[in-house]
Amino acid sequence: MAAEANTQDSSALMILMKEWGIRPPSWVGSDPCAEGWEGIDCSNSRVTSIMLASRGLTGQLPSTIQLLSELEILNLSFNKGLTGPLPTSLGNLTKLLYLVLAGCSFSSAIPGTLGSLEQLSYLDLNNNRLSDQIPPSIGSLSNLNYLDLTGNKLNGYIPVSSGTTPGLDMLHNAEHFHLGGNQLSGKVPPELFTSKMVLKHLILDNNNLTGRIPSTIGNVQTLVTVRLDRNSLSGHVPSSLNNLSNMAELYLSNNKLTGPMPNLTGMDLLYYVDMSNNTFDVSDVPDWFSTLQSLTTLMMENTGLQGKVPQALFSISNLQTVVLRNNHLNGLLDIGTIYSDQLKLIDLENNLILNLTQSGGSNYTLILLGNPICDKTNMEKKYCIVSRSDSSIRCHQVTACLLPVARVKF
Repeated sequence: MAAEANTQDSSALMILMKEWGIRPPSWVGSDPCAEGWEGIDCSNSRVTSIMLASRGLTGQLPSTIQLLSELEILNLSFNKGLTGPLPTSLGNLTKLLYLVLAGCSFSSAIPGTLGSLEQLSYLDLNNNRLSDQIPPSIGSLSNLNYLDLTGNKLNGYIPVSSGTTPGLDMLHNAEHFHLGGNQLSGKVPPELFTSKMVLKHLILDNNNLTGRIPSTIGNVQTLVTVRLDRNSLSGHVPSSLNNLSNMAELYLSNNKLTGPMPNLTGMDLLYYVDMSNNTFDVSDVPDWFSTLQSLTTLMMENTGLQGKVPQALFSISNLQTVVLRNNHLNGLLDIGTIYSDQLKLIDLENNLILNLTQSGGSNYTLILLGNPICDKTNMEKKYCIVSRSDSSIRCHQVTACLLPVARVKF
């Protein structure tokens, strides 16, 4: 028979049950450990885990949560009815390893007391209504592996250490910084990136960040995904980006970047590139386009490209999507006879293409609307008309990057 729960823990759960207005069928009796309450795990008569994701919970997270002093996992994700501020007493749950409150409706500031959770390895507060600044104390979480604050209303600067004040640059064991979809401002601090880091995902998209991309980003050679898109970053893209030989996904679109088109030669694992809608120097299509043999998606809309599109680009074996709209590409478009059998979309709308060489029986969508070739009287071709299905393909490819990163399952 299971051991009886600690009296303090039982009392705390009763308070939560009353606050949230729940009583799952298995929550019978007054002892969560002895009776085996669903979503509640115990060890040595103490409650160590609460996993009640997607249970329709309503109300607030009461400060009495601190009574569950042996709690290691707290997962209340996807309960939209959970509202109000996060209690500062969360900082007293010093045994906590996983704090997962994603997809709720918590508001106000992230309590700085979370910096006291020295054992915490997973902190996910994405898609709530949290506001104010990212507390610098999070930088004290030396065991943190996963940080996700995406989709809130956080503002202010990205905190970095200064004197005795910690910052995110101190999170040397973190593999994930997910801070996109907020209202963060100021520059991406150069101090954020050090060679001690093991960071894999740097997600800063959809904020109000300004200034240059710091060259120190090249110090973090473990990076696999970098999302800096949809900010107001300016200046040249640093050449140190080429140090990131493990990079698989690079998103720099919708900024104010200038200077020469970055050279990504040597990034052999890169499969998704989007630099659309920046003000790079007008240039011919760079050779490195055709050297990225892992490439599946190339998005270079409105990037100042001119000249011919190299036939070799289409022969990359895994290539699926090429979007080069709103540039100055011209002359003959020769797709050739040896092109990727994965190819789904070539979108060259609004360029200066005059002629086309295309093998018969192609199974990809080609869009040339807005090119001189479509002004010819004998060119009533389907690639001069964008159907609804063509538009949906393009939309799907562009927004695929917005899907959330897979969550850890408990």
